[in-house]
Amino acid sequence: MEVGDSEDGAFWTAFLRSLRARGLAGVHLVVSDAHTGLTQAIGAVMAGACWQRCRVHFLRNALARVHKASAEMVAVTIRTIFAQLTPAEVTDQVDKVAQTLQPRFPAVAALLVEAKEDLTAFRHFPVPAAHWRKLWSTNPLERRNKELKRRTNVVGIFPDDAGVTRLATAVLIEAHDEWQIAERRYLSEGSMATLTPVSDDGVQPKEVRRATAELVAT
Repeated sequence: MEVGDSEDGAFWTAFLRSLRARGLAGVHLVVSDAHTGLTQAIGAVMAGACWQRCRVHFLRNALARVHKASAEMVAVTIRTIFAQLTPAEVTDQVDKVAQTLQPRFPAVAALLVEAKEDLTAFRHFPVPAAHWRKLWSTNPLERRNKELKRRTNVVGIFPDDAGVTRLATAVLIEAHDEWQIAERRYLSEGSMATLTPVSDDGVQPKEVRRATAELVAT
């Protein structure tokens, strides 16, 4: 985590570079909202990685262009994209949804067409559908963000950045410890095991077990 004055490109670029300096490598996918400063930093620092536009944030952006009375219908229609089971079906459904919404909600349809590739980047990863749910949004982090906001709102004003850091890292360390032992972590060991081959005796190769453990730990 890092404390900054604003979410501009300079802040996000410095933050991502600090992660690289600490040893972060081999990044295949970055999931975030479409904040301009953040997306520019991802492109500059995480070159070669796919960018997945968070579907939850996208829905908020889309529904801001719709009258409240029609919001639920539009949201349900867009969610059908993420109910598909194969990459090809996901791609086709984006086009179908855009065509469906075009007559009444042209602004939403245009937004959907523009964001098509970024919104469905998850489809490029040959993983179980259960994993797609963890790839198409930042939802796994939202609870943590709420916990941070709840605590920082109580304090209100901090004397310096170190004060914010002490409080925020305490919350994040607690989350880290929970993910080390709880089944509700980001990707469970059982879920990761479905990605790896198993021998006839039902045992994964040692190198596969080690790699799985490392992925779960991170």
